[in-house]
Amino acid sequence: MTKLSVNINKIAVIRNSRGGNLPDVVRAATDIERFGADGITVHPRPDARHIRYDDVRELKRVLATELNIEGNPIPEFVELVCGTVPAQVTLVPDAPDAITSDAGWDTVAHRGFLTEVTARFHACGIRVSLFVDPDPAMVAGAKACGADRVELYTEAYAREYPADPARAIAPYVAAAEEARRQGLGLNAGHDLSLENLRYFVGRIPWTDEVSIGHALISDALYYGLENTVQLYRRQLKPAE
Repeated sequence: MTKLSVNINKIAVIRNSRGGNLPDVVRAATDIERFGADGITVHPRPDARHIRYDDVRELKRVLATELNIEGNPIPEFVELVCGTVPAQVTLVPDAPDAITSDAGWDTVAHRGFLTEVTARFHACGIRVSLFVDPDPAMVAGAKACGADRVELYTEAYAREYPADPARAIAPYVAAAEEARRQGLGLNAGHDLSLENLRYFVGRIPWTDEVSIGHALISDALYYGLENTVQLYRRQLKPAE
């Protein structure tokens, strides 16, 4: 069964909007684990507008499931990751002022840099995933960089799904098949939701993990956090 990693950045956004520690990000993460999530994802950015570096360190001390740290491997990020040693680091080429991640790596153009950074994280015993667009060439490039997994950037899938699910999923199936040929693990994330998640994993059942934050936390406003985690887990169950 595909694992569910919950991105808790949006919980930190609410906390930061008022100062103090309400809601408590660390407590929310441990509750989400207890509610059935397989892991926690965080994406600290240099401006600390949501998850902060100190949050990451505290989460690593208390989490029982896998911690996945996402981000652009600037020197401060590399130091944070090697200092906390999460189960997985997902490298994302986002600019410092990006509202959210908006593109995958060009793993061919940046092969030298990504190879060097990947080796650094491997030396720390950390699994490395590269965030890529649904392009088989970029997936093959990730393998050449030494990555263990790729995470397919699913914004385009989510945007096109309502009009034509088969058309929306097609490039992702091609990229996922290339990942399987290359012996890479497969993750997916960005704008996956209760509406489109089951179809995605149904067509690509070898997906190892999905990372979901914005939609899941938004749904929790209506359904409650525990119930929402369970709703997403049900979407990931293989069809009988």
